[in-house]
Amino acid sequence: MEQRKDRRLILFPLPLQGHINPMLELANLLHLKGFSITIIHTTFNSLNPSTHPHFTFHSIPDGLSESEASTKDLVLLLSLLNAKCVEPLRECLSSLLSDVSEEPVACLISDVLHVFTESVAHSLKLPRLVLRTGGAASFAVFAAFPLLREKGYLPIQESRLEEPVTEFPPLKIKDLPLINRCASEDYNQLVAGLSNGAKASCGLIFNTFEHLEQHALATISQKISNVPIFPIGPFHKFFPAASSSSSGLLSEDQSCIPWLNTQAPKSVVYVSFGSLAAIKEAQFLEIAWGLANSNQPFLWVVRPGFVHGSEPFPSGFVESLNGRGHIVQWAPQKQVLAHPAVGAFWTHNGWNSTLESVCEGVPMICMPCFTDQLVNARYASDVWKVGLQLEDGMERFMIEKTIRKLMLEKEGEEIRDRALKLMEKANLCFKQGGSSCQSLDGLVKHILSLEPFVFRTQSR
Repeated sequence: MEQRKDRRLILFPLPLQGHINPMLELANLLHLKGFSITIIHTTFNSLNPSTHPHFTFHSIPDGLSESEASTKDLVLLLSLLNAKCVEPLRECLSSLLSDVSEEPVACLISDVLHVFTESVAHSLKLPRLVLRTGGAASFAVFAAFPLLREKGYLPIQESRLEEPVTEFPPLKIKDLPLINRCASEDYNQLVAGLSNGAKASCGLIFNTFEHLEQHALATISQKISNVPIFPIGPFHKFFPAASSSSSGLLSEDQSCIPWLNTQAPKSVVYVSFGSLAAIKEAQFLEIAWGLANSNQPFLWVVRPGFVHGSEPFPSGFVESLNGRGHIVQWAPQKQVLAHPAVGAFWTHNGWNSTLESVCEGVPMICMPCFTDQLVNARYASDVWKVGLQLEDGMERFMIEKTIRKLMLEKEGEEIRDRALKLMEKANLCFKQGGSSCQSLDGLVKHILSLEPFVFRTQSR
Protein backbone atom coordinates (compact mmCIF):
# COMPACT_ATOMS: atom_id res chain seq x y z
CA MET A 1 0.00 0.00 0.00
CA GLU A 2 1.43 3.37 -1.02
CA GLN A 3 0.98 6.61 0.89
CA ARG A 4 -2.60 7.92 0.78
CA LYS A 5 -3.18 10.32 -2.11
CA ASP A 6 -6.01 12.25 -0.39
CA ARG A 7 -8.06 11.71 -3.53
CA ARG A 8 -11.15 9.63 -4.16
CA LEU A 9 -11.94 7.82 -7.42
CA ILE A 10 -15.46 6.83 -8.46
CA LEU A 11 -15.67 3.66 -10.56
CA PHE A 12 -18.78 2.52 -12.44
CA PRO A 13 -18.63 -1.04 -13.85
CA LEU A 14 -20.93 -2.48 -16.49
CA PRO A 15 -23.13 -5.01 -14.61
CA LEU A 16 -21.98 -8.13 -16.48
CA GLN A 17 -19.66 -10.83 -15.12
CA GLY A 18 -16.86 -10.23 -17.63
CA HIS A 19 -16.88 -6.48 -16.96
CA ILE A 20 -17.35 -6.39 -13.17
CA ASN A 21 -14.23 -8.40 -12.31
CA PRO A 22 -11.72 -6.29 -14.32
CA MET A 23 -13.20 -3.06 -12.93
CA LEU A 24 -12.89 -4.32 -9.35
CA GLU A 25 -9.34 -5.52 -10.05
CA LEU A 26 -8.53 -2.03 -11.38
CA ALA A 27 -10.09 -0.58 -8.22
CA ASN A 28 -7.81 -2.80 -6.11
CA LEU A 29 -4.78 -1.63 -8.09
CA LEU A 30 -5.62 2.05 -7.64
CA HIS A 31 -6.42 1.51 -3.96
CA LEU A 32 -2.94 0.00 -3.51
CA LYS A 33 -1.61 3.16 -5.14
CA GLY A 34 -3.15 5.24 -2.34
CA PHE A 35 -6.55 6.32 -3.71
CA SER A 36 -9.85 5.97 -1.87
CA ILE A 37 -12.36 4.02 -3.95
CA THR A 38 -16.11 4.49 -4.38
CA ILE A 39 -18.01 1.99 -6.53
CA ILE A 40 -21.35 2.91 -8.11
CA HIS A 41 -23.35 -0.11 -9.27
CA THR A 42 -26.81 -0.81 -10.63
CA THR A 43 -29.48 -2.82 -8.84
CA PHE A 44 -29.33 -5.20 -11.83
CA ASN A 45 -26.60 -7.75 -11.03
CA SER A 46 -26.00 -5.83 -7.82
CA LEU A 47 -22.59 -6.17 -6.16
CA ASN A 48 -21.87 -7.51 -2.69
CA PRO A 49 -19.99 -4.81 -0.71
CA SER A 50 -18.74 -7.36 1.84
CA THR A 51 -16.30 -8.79 -0.74
CA HIS A 52 -14.44 -5.45 -0.79
CA PRO A 53 -14.77 -3.83 2.66
CA HIS A 54 -12.04 -1.31 1.79
CA PHE A 55 -14.33 0.31 -0.84
CA THR A 56 -17.46 2.42 -0.46
CA PHE A 57 -20.44 1.18 -2.49
CA HIS A 58 -23.45 3.11 -3.78
CA SER A 59 -26.34 1.43 -5.60
CA ILE A 60 -28.42 3.27 -8.20
CA PRO A 61 -31.80 2.20 -9.62
CA ASP A 62 -31.60 1.10 -13.25
CA GLY A 63 -35.32 1.11 -14.01
CA LEU A 64 -35.28 -2.31 -15.70
CA SER A 65 -38.52 -4.27 -15.62
CA GLU A 66 -38.40 -7.97 -14.74
CA SER A 67 -38.63 -8.97 -18.41
CA GLU A 68 -35.98 -6.43 -19.45
CA ALA A 69 -33.58 -7.64 -16.74
CA SER A 70 -33.98 -11.25 -17.90
CA THR A 71 -33.53 -10.58 -21.63
CA LYS A 72 -30.98 -12.68 -23.51
CA ASP A 73 -30.54 -9.85 -26.03
CA LEU A 74 -27.26 -8.30 -24.90
CA VAL A 75 -27.50 -5.28 -27.20
CA LEU A 76 -31.01 -4.50 -25.96
CA LEU A 77 -29.87 -4.79 -22.35
CA LEU A 78 -26.95 -2.40 -22.87
CA SER A 79 -29.17 0.06 -24.77
CA LEU A 80 -31.71 0.03 -21.92
CA LEU A 81 -29.03 0.58 -19.27
CA ASN A 82 -27.57 3.48 -21.28
CA ALA A 83 -31.02 5.08 -21.51
CA LYS A 84 -32.37 4.45 -18.02
CA CYS A 85 -29.32 5.11 -15.83
CA VAL A 86 -28.70 8.71 -16.91
CA GLU A 87 -30.58 10.54 -14.17
CA PRO A 88 -29.86 8.04 -11.35
CA LEU A 89 -26.12 8.34 -12.07
CA ARG A 90 -26.29 12.13 -12.30
CA GLU A 91 -28.04 12.33 -8.91
CA CYS A 92 -25.59 9.89 -7.28
CA LEU A 93 -22.54 11.72 -8.63
CA SER A 94 -23.94 15.12 -7.60
CA SER A 95 -24.39 13.85 -4.08
CA LEU A 96 -20.87 12.38 -3.92
CA LEU A 97 -19.26 15.52 -5.35
CA SER A 98 -20.98 17.75 -2.81
CA ASP A 99 -19.93 15.62 0.19
CA VAL A 100 -17.21 17.75 1.80
CA SER A 101 -16.66 15.19 4.57
CA GLU A 102 -14.87 12.91 2.08
CA GLU A 103 -11.66 13.43 0.08
CA PRO A 104 -12.04 15.40 -3.16
CA VAL A 105 -13.10 13.34 -6.17
CA ALA A 106 -10.35 13.23 -8.79
CA CYS A 107 -12.34 11.56 -11.58
CA LEU A 108 -14.93 9.04 -12.70
CA ILE A 109 -13.72 5.79 -14.31
CA SER A 110 -16.53 4.11 -16.21
CA ASP A 111 -16.76 1.09 -18.47
CA VAL A 112 -16.39 2.31 -22.05
CA LEU A 113 -19.73 0.62 -22.90
CA HIS A 114 -21.50 2.92 -20.42
CA VAL A 115 -21.64 5.43 -23.27
CA PHE A 116 -24.06 7.77 -21.48
CA THR A 117 -21.50 8.60 -18.77
CA GLU A 118 -19.72 11.01 -21.11
CA SER A 119 -22.62 13.49 -21.17
CA VAL A 120 -23.32 13.07 -17.43
CA ALA A 121 -19.69 13.67 -16.43
CA HIS A 122 -19.45 16.62 -18.82
CA SER A 123 -22.56 18.23 -17.32
CA LEU A 124 -20.99 17.99 -13.84
CA LYS A 125 -17.54 19.11 -15.09
CA LEU A 126 -16.14 15.86 -13.73
CA PRO A 127 -13.09 14.37 -15.49
CA ARG A 128 -13.89 10.93 -16.90
CA LEU A 129 -11.60 8.09 -17.84
CA VAL A 130 -12.85 4.88 -19.44
CA LEU A 131 -11.87 1.25 -18.99
CA ARG A 132 -11.92 -1.04 -21.99
CA THR A 133 -12.31 -4.50 -20.43
CA GLY A 134 -11.72 -6.15 -23.83
CA GLY A 135 -8.56 -6.24 -25.93
CA ALA A 136 -6.92 -3.42 -27.86
CA ALA A 137 -7.09 -5.26 -31.21
CA SER A 138 -10.87 -5.61 -31.09
CA PHE A 139 -11.22 -1.99 -29.93
CA ALA A 140 -9.22 -0.84 -32.96
CA VAL A 141 -11.61 -2.78 -35.22
CA PHE A 142 -14.70 -1.33 -33.50
CA ALA A 143 -13.25 2.18 -33.92
CA ALA A 144 -12.78 1.48 -37.64
CA PHE A 145 -16.41 0.48 -38.33
CA PRO A 146 -17.03 3.63 -40.46
CA LEU A 147 -13.97 2.74 -42.58
CA LEU A 148 -15.04 -0.92 -42.82
CA ARG A 149 -18.47 0.19 -44.10
CA GLU A 150 -16.87 2.59 -46.56
CA LYS A 151 -14.59 -0.19 -47.89
CA GLY A 152 -17.54 -2.56 -48.34
CA TYR A 153 -16.66 -5.12 -45.66
CA LEU A 154 -19.83 -4.22 -43.77
CA PRO A 155 -22.56 -5.31 -43.90
CA ILE A 156 -21.11 -8.81 -44.21
CA GLN A 157 -21.91 -10.83 -47.32
CA GLU A 158 -22.01 -14.61 -46.82
CA SER A 159 -20.11 -15.18 -50.08
CA ARG A 160 -17.10 -13.20 -48.81
CA LEU A 161 -16.58 -14.69 -45.33
CA GLU A 162 -13.12 -16.11 -46.05
CA GLU A 163 -11.75 -12.95 -47.68
CA PRO A 164 -9.04 -11.05 -45.76
CA VAL A 165 -9.65 -7.67 -44.16
CA THR A 166 -6.51 -6.08 -45.60
CA GLU A 167 -6.57 -3.15 -43.14
CA PHE A 168 -6.47 -5.56 -40.18
CA PRO A 169 -4.32 -8.60 -40.97
CA PRO A 170 -4.77 -11.49 -40.34
CA LEU A 171 -8.53 -10.96 -39.83
CA LYS A 172 -10.98 -12.43 -42.30
CA ILE A 173 -14.40 -10.90 -42.94
CA LYS A 174 -15.97 -13.67 -40.82
CA ASP A 175 -13.83 -12.46 -37.86
CA LEU A 176 -15.35 -8.97 -37.73
CA PRO A 177 -16.86 -8.38 -34.26
CA LEU A 178 -20.59 -8.74 -34.85
CA ILE A 179 -23.45 -10.83 -33.45
CA ASN A 180 -24.63 -13.54 -35.87
CA ARG A 181 -22.71 -11.63 -38.57
CA CYS A 182 -25.28 -8.84 -38.41
CA ALA A 183 -25.17 -5.28 -37.07
CA SER A 184 -28.52 -3.87 -35.97
CA GLU A 185 -29.05 -0.14 -35.64
CA ASP A 186 -28.78 -0.46 -31.84
CA TYR A 187 -25.51 -2.38 -32.20
CA ASN A 188 -24.05 0.24 -34.55
CA GLN A 189 -25.05 2.98 -32.10
CA LEU A 190 -23.36 1.12 -29.26
CA VAL A 191 -20.15 0.68 -31.26
CA ALA A 192 -20.17 4.37 -32.29
CA GLY A 193 -20.75 5.35 -28.65
CA LEU A 194 -17.85 3.16 -27.52
CA SER A 195 -15.49 4.82 -30.00
CA ASN A 196 -16.72 8.40 -29.55
CA GLY A 197 -16.89 8.04 -25.76
CA ALA A 198 -13.26 6.98 -25.66
CA LYS A 199 -12.24 9.92 -27.87
CA ALA A 200 -14.05 12.33 -25.53
CA SER A 201 -12.50 10.87 -22.37
CA CYS A 202 -9.53 12.06 -20.32
CA GLY A 203 -7.84 8.67 -20.64
CA LEU A 204 -8.32 5.14 -21.95
CA ILE A 205 -7.31 2.20 -19.73
CA PHE A 206 -6.72 -1.28 -21.17
CA ASN A 207 -6.44 -4.62 -19.39
CA THR A 208 -3.66 -5.71 -21.75
CA PHE A 209 0.11 -5.38 -22.02
CA GLU A 210 2.42 -3.78 -24.53
CA HIS A 211 4.12 -6.93 -25.85
CA LEU A 212 0.81 -8.69 -26.49
CA GLU A 213 -0.93 -5.94 -28.50
CA GLN A 214 1.80 -3.48 -29.42
CA HIS A 215 0.57 -2.88 -32.98
CA ALA A 216 -3.08 -2.38 -31.98
CA LEU A 217 -2.12 0.00 -29.16
CA ALA A 218 0.01 2.03 -31.57
CA THR A 219 -2.89 2.18 -34.05
CA ILE A 220 -5.28 3.43 -31.34
CA SER A 221 -2.76 6.03 -30.12
CA GLN A 222 -2.43 7.32 -33.66
CA LYS A 223 -6.20 7.50 -34.24
CA ILE A 224 -7.04 9.22 -30.92
CA SER A 225 -3.80 11.07 -30.28
CA ASN A 226 -5.47 13.57 -27.93
CA VAL A 227 -6.30 10.87 -25.34
CA PRO A 228 -3.58 9.20 -23.23
CA ILE A 229 -3.66 5.39 -23.29
CA PHE A 230 -2.71 3.19 -20.36
CA PRO A 231 -2.17 -0.54 -21.06
CA ILE A 232 -1.73 -1.74 -17.46
CA GLY A 233 -2.79 -5.38 -17.66
CA PRO A 234 -2.98 -8.13 -16.76
CA PHE A 235 -4.75 -6.64 -13.72
CA HIS A 236 -5.08 -9.90 -11.81
CA LYS A 237 -1.34 -10.66 -11.91
CA PHE A 238 -0.40 -7.62 -9.83
CA PHE A 239 -1.74 -9.32 -6.69
CA PRO A 240 -1.59 -13.11 -7.16
CA ALA A 241 -2.54 -13.76 -3.53
CA ALA A 242 -5.95 -12.25 -4.22
CA SER A 243 -6.39 -13.82 -7.64
CA SER A 244 -8.26 -16.83 -6.28
CA SER A 245 -10.99 -14.73 -4.66
CA SER A 246 -14.09 -14.07 -6.70
CA SER A 247 -16.23 -10.99 -7.10
CA GLY A 248 -18.37 -12.80 -9.61
CA LEU A 249 -22.09 -13.24 -10.00
CA LEU A 250 -21.80 -17.05 -10.16
CA SER A 251 -20.83 -19.34 -7.30
CA GLU A 252 -17.58 -21.23 -7.90
CA ASP A 253 -17.44 -24.99 -7.39
CA GLN A 254 -14.15 -25.71 -5.63
CA SER A 255 -14.59 -29.49 -6.02
CA CYS A 256 -12.65 -29.34 -9.28
CA ILE A 257 -9.36 -28.51 -7.52
CA PRO A 258 -9.10 -31.81 -5.56
CA TRP A 259 -10.09 -33.62 -8.79
CA LEU A 260 -7.33 -31.82 -10.73
CA ASN A 261 -4.87 -32.82 -8.01
CA THR A 262 -5.39 -36.47 -9.02
CA GLN A 263 -4.59 -35.89 -12.72
CA ALA A 264 -1.27 -36.14 -14.53
CA PRO A 265 0.61 -32.90 -15.40
CA LYS A 266 -0.67 -31.08 -18.52
CA SER A 267 -3.19 -33.86 -19.26
CA VAL A 268 -6.53 -32.11 -18.61
CA VAL A 269 -8.60 -30.17 -21.15
CA TYR A 270 -10.40 -27.36 -19.32
CA VAL A 271 -13.63 -26.42 -21.13
CA SER A 272 -15.55 -23.20 -20.40
CA PHE A 273 -17.44 -20.86 -22.71
CA GLY A 274 -17.95 -17.94 -20.35
CA SER A 275 -20.92 -16.44 -18.59
CA LEU A 276 -23.06 -15.41 -21.58
CA ALA A 277 -22.71 -17.87 -24.48
CA ALA A 278 -25.49 -20.37 -25.15
CA ILE A 279 -25.53 -23.28 -27.61
CA LYS A 280 -28.07 -25.62 -29.18
CA GLU A 281 -28.68 -29.13 -27.89
CA ALA A 282 -27.14 -30.74 -30.99
CA GLN A 283 -23.88 -28.78 -30.46
CA PHE A 284 -23.86 -29.77 -26.80
CA LEU A 285 -24.03 -33.46 -27.72
CA GLU A 286 -21.16 -33.13 -30.21
CA ILE A 287 -19.01 -31.41 -27.57
CA ALA A 288 -19.84 -34.13 -25.03
CA TRP A 289 -18.93 -37.01 -27.33
CA GLY A 290 -15.92 -35.19 -28.78
CA LEU A 291 -14.52 -34.79 -25.27
CA ALA A 292 -15.31 -38.39 -24.34
CA ASN A 293 -13.83 -39.84 -27.55
CA SER A 294 -10.58 -37.86 -27.19
CA ASN A 295 -9.68 -40.05 -24.21
CA GLN A 296 -8.18 -37.02 -22.47
CA PRO A 297 -9.33 -36.15 -18.94
CA PHE A 298 -11.45 -32.99 -18.98
CA LEU A 299 -12.97 -30.42 -16.64
CA TRP A 300 -16.14 -28.99 -18.20
CA VAL A 301 -18.10 -25.95 -17.03
CA VAL A 302 -21.79 -26.38 -17.88
CA ARG A 303 -23.51 -23.42 -16.28
CA PRO A 304 -27.32 -23.08 -16.03
CA GLY A 305 -28.64 -21.62 -19.29
CA PHE A 306 -25.63 -22.76 -21.35
CA VAL A 307 -27.82 -25.05 -23.45
CA HIS A 308 -31.08 -23.87 -25.03
CA GLY A 309 -33.51 -26.00 -23.03
CA SER A 310 -32.02 -28.38 -20.47
CA GLU A 311 -28.56 -29.97 -20.26
CA PRO A 312 -29.28 -33.19 -22.17
CA PHE A 313 -26.33 -35.37 -21.20
CA PRO A 314 -26.55 -38.52 -23.33
CA SER A 315 -27.85 -41.55 -21.47
CA GLY A 316 -24.99 -43.23 -19.62
CA PHE A 317 -22.51 -40.50 -20.69
CA VAL A 318 -21.22 -39.54 -17.24
CA GLU A 319 -20.98 -43.19 -16.13
CA SER A 320 -18.99 -44.10 -19.26
CA LEU A 321 -16.24 -41.64 -18.33
CA ASN A 322 -15.12 -43.65 -15.29
CA GLY A 323 -14.02 -40.48 -13.53
CA ARG A 324 -12.09 -39.15 -16.54
CA GLY A 325 -14.39 -36.14 -16.74
CA HIS A 326 -15.45 -33.67 -14.05
CA ILE A 327 -18.45 -31.41 -14.68
CA VAL A 328 -19.26 -28.25 -12.67
CA GLN A 329 -21.64 -25.30 -13.06
CA TRP A 330 -18.86 -22.73 -12.56
CA ALA A 331 -15.15 -23.00 -11.81
CA PRO A 332 -12.49 -20.84 -10.09
CA GLN A 333 -10.95 -20.20 -13.48
CA LYS A 334 -7.70 -18.47 -12.50
CA GLN A 335 -6.90 -21.32 -10.09
CA VAL A 336 -7.79 -23.91 -12.71
CA LEU A 337 -5.62 -22.38 -15.44
CA ALA A 338 -2.69 -22.10 -13.01
CA HIS A 339 -3.01 -25.78 -12.02
CA PRO A 340 -0.16 -27.99 -13.32
CA ALA A 341 -2.65 -30.67 -14.48
CA VAL A 342 -4.25 -28.37 -17.08
CA GLY A 343 -2.80 -28.78 -20.57
CA ALA A 344 -5.32 -26.96 -22.77
CA PHE A 345 -8.21 -24.50 -22.50
CA TRP A 346 -11.18 -24.89 -24.83
CA THR A 347 -12.59 -21.37 -24.71
CA HIS A 348 -15.04 -18.91 -26.25
CA ASN A 349 -12.18 -16.37 -26.24
CA GLY A 350 -13.80 -13.72 -24.14
CA TRP A 351 -10.98 -11.29 -23.33
CA ASN A 352 -10.67 -12.22 -19.64
CA SER A 353 -10.40 -15.92 -20.50
CA THR A 354 -7.94 -15.27 -23.34
CA LEU A 355 -5.71 -13.09 -21.17
CA GLU A 356 -5.82 -15.50 -18.22
CA SER A 357 -4.83 -18.37 -20.53
CA VAL A 358 -1.94 -16.33 -21.95
CA CYS A 359 -0.76 -15.47 -18.43
CA GLU A 360 -0.59 -19.15 -17.42
CA GLY A 361 0.96 -20.41 -20.67
CA VAL A 362 -2.02 -22.67 -21.43
CA PRO A 363 -2.63 -23.35 -25.17
CA MET A 364 -6.15 -22.71 -26.43
CA ILE A 365 -8.78 -24.42 -28.52
CA CYS A 366 -10.71 -21.43 -29.86
CA MET A 367 -14.48 -21.45 -30.35
CA PRO A 368 -15.61 -17.80 -30.42
CA CYS A 369 -19.32 -17.02 -30.32
CA PHE A 370 -19.78 -13.32 -31.06
CA THR A 371 -18.39 -9.75 -31.08
CA ASP A 372 -14.80 -9.28 -29.87
CA GLN A 373 -14.36 -13.02 -29.22
CA LEU A 374 -13.97 -13.50 -32.98
CA VAL A 375 -11.04 -11.08 -33.10
CA ASN A 376 -9.44 -12.51 -29.94
CA ALA A 377 -9.61 -16.05 -31.34
CA ARG A 378 -7.96 -15.06 -34.62
CA TYR A 379 -5.14 -13.36 -32.72
CA ALA A 380 -4.68 -16.41 -30.47
CA SER A 381 -4.42 -18.79 -33.43
CA ASP A 382 -2.78 -16.68 -36.16
CA VAL A 383 -0.84 -13.83 -34.48
CA TRP A 384 0.39 -15.18 -31.14
CA LYS A 385 0.06 -18.76 -32.47
CA VAL A 386 -0.88 -20.16 -29.05
CA GLY A 387 -4.10 -21.90 -30.07
CA LEU A 388 -6.07 -23.82 -32.68
CA GLN A 389 -9.41 -22.68 -34.08
CA LEU A 390 -12.33 -25.07 -34.49
CA GLU A 391 -13.12 -23.74 -37.96
CA ASP A 392 -14.15 -26.90 -39.78
CA GLY A 393 -17.39 -27.59 -37.98
CA MET A 394 -18.48 -28.80 -34.57
CA GLU A 395 -18.73 -32.50 -35.35
CA ARG A 396 -17.43 -34.80 -32.63
CA PHE A 397 -14.69 -36.28 -34.81
CA MET A 398 -13.30 -32.77 -35.53
CA ILE A 399 -13.38 -31.96 -31.82
CA GLU A 400 -11.59 -35.21 -30.99
CA LYS A 401 -9.01 -34.55 -33.74
CA THR A 402 -8.32 -30.99 -32.55
CA ILE A 403 -7.91 -32.04 -28.91
CA ARG A 404 -5.52 -34.82 -29.87
CA LYS A 405 -3.52 -32.49 -32.14
CA LEU A 406 -3.05 -29.97 -29.33
CA MET A 407 -2.42 -32.47 -26.54
CA LEU A 408 -0.45 -35.25 -28.27
CA GLU A 409 1.05 -34.18 -31.61
CA LYS A 410 4.12 -32.22 -32.72
CA GLU A 411 2.09 -29.13 -33.70
CA GLY A 412 0.61 -29.04 -30.20
CA GLU A 413 4.08 -29.20 -28.69
CA GLU A 414 5.17 -26.19 -30.74
CA ILE A 415 2.06 -24.27 -29.71
CA ARG A 416 2.77 -25.12 -26.06
CA ASP A 417 6.34 -23.81 -26.38
CA ARG A 418 5.09 -20.50 -27.83
CA ALA A 419 2.46 -20.23 -25.08
CA LEU A 420 5.13 -20.62 -22.38
CA LYS A 421 7.32 -17.95 -24.03
CA LEU A 422 4.34 -15.56 -24.15
CA MET A 423 3.63 -16.30 -20.48
CA GLU A 424 7.20 -15.21 -19.65
CA LYS A 425 6.57 -11.88 -21.41
CA ALA A 426 3.32 -11.46 -19.47
CA ASN A 427 5.13 -12.12 -16.19
CA LEU A 428 7.74 -9.44 -16.93
CA CYS A 429 5.34 -6.59 -17.73
CA PHE A 430 3.89 -6.15 -14.23
CA LYS A 431 7.25 -6.47 -12.42
CA GLN A 432 9.15 -3.34 -11.35
CA GLY A 433 10.29 -1.55 -14.53
CA GLY A 434 7.93 -3.59 -16.74
CA SER A 435 5.74 -1.89 -19.34
CA SER A 436 2.48 -2.27 -17.40
CA CYS A 437 4.09 -1.19 -14.15
CA GLN A 438 5.39 1.97 -15.82
CA SER A 439 2.01 2.58 -17.47
CA LEU A 440 0.27 2.24 -14.10
CA ASP A 441 2.60 4.84 -12.61
CA GLY A 442 1.77 7.05 -15.58
CA LEU A 443 -1.95 6.59 -14.91
CA VAL A 444 -1.52 7.62 -11.26
CA LYS A 445 0.36 10.77 -12.27
CA HIS A 446 -2.27 11.54 -14.89
CA ILE A 447 -5.13 11.21 -12.40
CA LEU A 448 -3.32 13.47 -9.93
CA SER A 449 -2.81 16.05 -12.70
CA LEU A 450 -6.61 16.34 -12.99
CA GLU A 451 -6.81 17.66 -9.40
CA PRO A 452 -7.03 21.45 -10.05
CA PHE A 453 -9.99 20.89 -12.36
CA VAL A 454 -11.83 19.03 -9.59
CA PHE A 455 -11.12 21.71 -7.00
CA ARG A 456 -12.52 24.42 -9.27
CA THR A 457 -15.63 22.29 -9.75
CA GLN A 458 -16.11 21.88 -6.01
CA SER A 459 -15.66 25.58 -5.25
CA ARG A 460 -18.60 26.60 -7.43
